[in-house]
Amino acid sequence: METYPACPVCGTTIVPGAPQGLCPECLLRAGFETKSGNKSTDGKLAAVLAPLEEVARSFPALEIIELAGHGGMGAVYKVRQRQSGRFAALKFLFPEKQSSPQFAGRFEGEARMLAALSHPNIVTVYDFGKADGRFYLLMEYVDGLTLRQLFRARRLSPAEAVGIVPKVCDALQYAHDQGVIHRDIKPENILLDKSGQVKIADFGIAKMLHLPGNVSLTGTMDVVGTPLYMAPEQIENPQLVDSRADIYSLGVVFYEMLTGELPLGKFQPPSQKLETDPRLDEVVIHALEKEPDRRYQQVGQMKVDVETIAQTMPEEAGPKADVPSPGRPARSGGLVAEAQAAARAALQPKAVRRTPKMGRNYWPKIAIAACVILILAIVLFAILLLTMYK
Repeated sequence: METYPACPVCGTTIVPGAPQGLCPECLLRAGFETKSGNKSTDGKLAAVLAPLEEVARSFPALEIIELAGHGGMGAVYKVRQRQSGRFAALKFLFPEKQSSPQFAGRFEGEARMLAALSHPNIVTVYDFGKADGRFYLLMEYVDGLTLRQLFRARRLSPAEAVGIVPKVCDALQYAHDQGVIHRDIKPENILLDKSGQVKIADFGIAKMLHLPGNVSLTGTMDVVGTPLYMAPEQIENPQLVDSRADIYSLGVVFYEMLTGELPLGKFQPPSQKLETDPRLDEVVIHALEKEPDRRYQQVGQMKVDVETIAQTMPEEAGPKADVPSPGRPARSGGLVAEAQAAARAALQPKAVRRTPKMGRNYWPKIAIAACVILILAIVLFAILLLTMYK
């Protein structure tokens, strides 16, 4: 009997040829990322990843369930708090700059500010600190998908996009009012749980991993964020970034939600690429103004414009999306479930139809059948000749 290997993360049996040697569930949680094998990345990963047993020894109050994923900022474990029974996410930060004496102060100050944020659309930080030389954040566990995973499952409809964006605006406006700038808004940091609630993750973590003034240990200027989603001023003058940089990044995400592409170079408005409401073009272009003074000055203004358009958007063909109204949020739970189902289906190994191999016992039967057919053909040919010459 043929045996199959087990997933190294969760232990589920997997079929040969599974991407990254993981089961579909773990690939779904990891966002289907393909690691490049870069030695620098591998070295950072080895420094932050730890066996479950080692993590458990450092956190006796937590039940360490599994490695949930890893990315550019660190590694995340799914855990359960023993006393409350609540699931949580334990995030270790990559330690490339943690040897600096300035980092501990920066980490504590930023983490304390993040823990003070309390908003239904922001991933909550429960605790933070340092254990066995690793800086960590204990955060709310979001059982769902990132916007990036949704993109990979299928394209969002315009109505679904305008149902998500106002919730992101709500979270950003709240954080900006508290003096907190995200600096790294992108699809990987926007999550939807199974009930359809939108959550923004990793507030301030990009800044947390850089020294005061954004100057690195080598004396060079560090750019905080993800280049394709960053406002021009984040690259040119990262030390002067304000809340309007988050508005630009959200504009990039909104454009990608509507078109499936990034607004690179001299880009076309969304309505010229796909069938979308032309009024959304103005919102996107306003958010993507290169000069901060020409952009929305408050992300709440962008929310008002999107919700106003949503009220009078024409109905779309096909499945109807739940468009939000001022007193009723969009229900995106079905979107998450549909995307998860599509992703699992895409990851399932395709059945290969195999032609059964012929054993030795088949050949005599084939030879006899061929002889019978040949004899019948000769008899029919003879009968045909006799009929012709009568």
